[in-house]
Amino acid sequence: MSDDNDASSKTHYICQTYVVTKGARGAQGGLKIDKQFQYSTEAEARNRAERANDQDSCAGADAYMIVEDSNSGEVSAPVFILRLGNVPESDDF
Repeated sequence: MSDDNDASSKTHYICQTYVVTKGARGAQGGLKIDKQFQYSTEAEARNRAERANDQDSCAGADAYMIVEDSNSGEVSAPVFILRLGNVPESDDF
């Protein structure tokens, strides 16, 4: 996590990985968040998403940033840096 120019906000860079879930009793499966990693730079989050997506157990990976208002605790919508493999629609966030 790093400080923005505005001292009341913090930028978080996140890599989030996904796995495929099996549906119960013939229902269609879906995606589930597997792991989340927080980094201090965009490059670190991007590199982690690329490495994770290369693993057989990973269905897909997102690298994104959010900005947190330190005063209110509110968090911005994610800004995607990189989306690899099988990931949810961005409207699902």
